Amino acid sequence: MESKYNLKKDFRFYVQNQDELVKKYDGRVLIIHDQVVCDDFASMHEAITKGNELFGPGKFLVQKCEPGPENYTATYHSPAYRPVAQ
Repeated sequence: MESKYNLKKDFRFYVQNQDELVKKYDGRVLIIHDQVVCDDFASMHEAITKGNELFGPGKFLVQKCEPGPENYTATYHSPAYRPVAQ
C-alpha cells in the first residue's frame, strides 16, 4: 500500500529552515519532498513539471524561496458581513 504524502511536514521543514535555505536558494523555486530539497528552478512551471515527473501530482511541495513570513503567508480581505433584511 502506498503511503500518504505529508505536505504539512514538508511545509514545516521549509519554515523551520527558511533562513538557511534563503542563504543558498534565494529567489529560486524549490521542490521539497520528505523534508529534503530535491531541486531548485528559476520558475514555478519548471518546478511543478519536474515534481510531477519525480513524485506524481500532489506528492511534493513547491515553494518560492524568499526571506520573511510574508513569503509563506497569505492574507485575504473581504467586505464586512451584513445580513440582508427579508
